[in-house]
Amino acid sequence: MLHVPAGEARPPAEDAAVPGFWQRLGLPGLADVHTHFLPPRLLQKVWAYFDSAGPLVGREWPIRYRWDDDARVAHLRRLGVRAFTALAYPHRPEMAESLNRWTLDFAARTAGCLASATFFPEPGAAGYVAAALDAGARVFKVHLQVGGFLPTDPALDAVWGLLADAGVPVVVHAGHAPVRTDHTGPAPFAALLARHPGLTAIVAHLGAPDYAAFLDLASAYERVRLDTTMVFTSFFDEAEPFPADQLPRLRELGLAGKVLLGSDFPNIPYPYAEQLTGLARLDLGDDWLRAVCWGNAAALFDL
Repeated sequence: MLHVPAGEARPPAEDAAVPGFWQRLGLPGLADVHTHFLPPRLLQKVWAYFDSAGPLVGREWPIRYRWDDDARVAHLRRLGVRAFTALAYPHRPEMAESLNRWTLDFAARTAGCLASATFFPEPGAAGYVAAALDAGARVFKVHLQVGGFLPTDPALDAVWGLLADAGVPVVVHAGHAPVRTDHTGPAPFAALLARHPGLTAIVAHLGAPDYAAFLDLASAYERVRLDTTMVFTSFFDEAEPFPADQLPRLRELGLAGKVLLGSDFPNIPYPYAEQLTGLARLDLGDDWLRAVCWGNAAALFDL
């Protein structure tokens, strides 16, 4: 059992205690690179999929923050989340471009939201990705599991090249969790990096469950990072616990700028505070928490 550190950053027991957590660390707030805002009708369909424990969920998954956009943004602000994303991802062709219009508009009218976009392996993908970059997109999201495609799909080669040249980060759900597919895991992602070694990528969920392999990739490639989304929470650790013998490497990578706070808000079955509690209980030091909860994202996105 990991013990609670006795230092400044006491784990927040509930959401109301989150501001005190980052204030004691001397931070200006939190930067969360893995949050979701979607067109309302699509979001309702996503929540219905979680409610049904669909094939790519695989277990009961109640949504904690089933609120409208304004209420969710207000809650992030109460928590002190100063920078967050509107990550969207298509599950079929001819969705991504319209999603980009919505998420970019949402960011333009929502203070603190990083302009977010996505793509799918289809004709025209390079064109609408270039348009999103021209419109100010600062982060992209790709969900290989939900999208059902390999990152090395030839239709995406020009897209990855554009993003690598632009230096714009891509949050990639590349790991097998929660359900293994033929498109996920460290091998397909490693093949992508071999083709595009300059890609700025953020591996979602620390690459669960293949943590060590994705830590290896983050160590090997200068621009590869990982986010903490859902890892170190009781819900996630039931199925995909992080190996204790990899904690020293996680600390090293965090201090090197390569581990960033992610939460999956609002699609989580527990309070937001639990993500921060899980990180604090690792006892990797306040400097590590400062880097992960703010500094690393601030450097990457020039916050």
